[in-house]
Amino acid sequence: MIKALFAGRRWTSLRLRLLVVFALVALTAAVSASGIAYWLNREAVLTRTQDAALGDFRQEMQNRAAALPADPTQDELQHAAEMMAGSSPGYSVLLVDELKDGRKVAGAAGPDAFSLADVPKSLQHAIDDRQKTTSANDAEYHMYWQRTKPHGNPYLVGGTRIVGGGPTGYMYKSLAQERDDLNALAWSLTIATGLALLGSALLAQAAARTVLRPVQRLGDAARRLGEGELDHRLEVSGTDELADLAHTFNKTAEALEKKVADMSAREESSRRFVADMSHELRTPLTALTAVAEVLEEEVDDLDPMIAPAVALVVSETRRLNNLVENLMEVTRFDAGTARLVLDDVDVADQVTACIDARAWLDAVELDAERGIVARLDPRRLDVILANLIGNALKHGGSPVRVSIRVEGEWLVMAVRDNGPGIPEDVLPHVFDRFYKASASRPKSDGSGLGLSIAMENAHIHGGDITAENGPEGGALFTLRLPVDVGKVIAGDEA
Repeated sequence: MIKALFAGRRWTSLRLRLLVVFALVALTAAVSASGIAYWLNREAVLTRTQDAALGDFRQEMQNRAAALPADPTQDELQHAAEMMAGSSPGYSVLLVDELKDGRKVAGAAGPDAFSLADVPKSLQHAIDDRQKTTSANDAEYHMYWQRTKPHGNPYLVGGTRIVGGGPTGYMYKSLAQERDDLNALAWSLTIATGLALLGSALLAQAAARTVLRPVQRLGDAARRLGEGELDHRLEVSGTDELADLAHTFNKTAEALEKKVADMSAREESSRRFVADMSHELRTPLTALTAVAEVLEEEVDDLDPMIAPAVALVVSETRRLNNLVENLMEVTRFDAGTARLVLDDVDVADQVTACIDARAWLDAVELDAERGIVARLDPRRLDVILANLIGNALKHGGSPVRVSIRVEGEWLVMAVRDNGPGIPEDVLPHVFDRFYKASASRPKSDGSGLGLSIAMENAHIHGGDITAENGPEGGALFTLRLPVDVGKVIAGDEA
């Protein structure tokens, strides 16, 4: 039955604790009640039997044994014992007397074979102990009794002497019937305890269902809230603490929904502003770039006082143009409109082309086998490589070593520079937008978006970039991309 309660269900720790607590409380209460009931009944049964047998034996001793003549014969003792045992069946009687010549005579009768050897020595001594008579004690001898278990069977042994001279009498009563009755009572109490334990399990199940069902609904609601269903609410019923908790949850969810909506609206507004600003800047920047190129061609013919200013204008115009392009790229990533144009690319040739287009051949060492072909977006790979290698040349110094290898289904590209490395406090932030470690990168004049854009391009391929300091010095950037990005995208869509 208990197994059926647990079958086919996933038990939470709270539910299990409730069941265990209920079971322990019920078990403790049942065992305590059963123990007390058994002890009280045992004492009542044994006391009743004991009092009845000893009272009857005392009366028979006064009526039969006290009437025997002084120095009774064996036959007289035997007859008296038979009369005593026969008048009240259920116990055996042993009468013992000592004659004047020192001989002992005895008479025994009853359902059990009974001799003086069956009487404990301590009981014999207590019975034979003669006491002084006082105002509080008017008898020289008293009746004593003891429970024994010869051969494992329970017996009541009692005895007394006739005051003023006479035989000593012993009674011997089996308590087997009382033992059987008490064993039956013990079994009944054990069964009752088991039923109480089972009942407690059923009550615990009902209580757990009543208490934990709202908690489970609250957990499900919190999980759905975490998954983005901000409009989900709990049904509030009742006026207890769980109802207050559900009401508080709904108010919290409502406030969170409003907060997220406000933040999303502000983020969308900021994204739209950046996109619009970047788009609007492209037209004047195009004109400025054209003018800057013309001025750069004529810089040798300009006045030496004007030439530095022209060179600065050309440099800053190009920098501003790069910043606008980077901002537009970031906006596309944030809006989720960035898309891959996949093609089969010879990776070594792609890296060589990236280096050659930027005139970095003398400053970069390439360690790559020919023939490594990967399916990816060549334009975005070029952006990643340009940012990683350019960052290494700018902040680490040449020579920059680029190594390419294939590990299973992954293309691994490592870019290591020859500089002092990246400070430990800077490492966690190197891919953050607009982050510049000016104290450690005094020559930095970039926008702070290059590495962030490289990371976004890696992510859109299903890959990643890590930054660390190499064991031999210098910064080490490791790019990991799937060899076949098309399979990864198809797997994600499936």
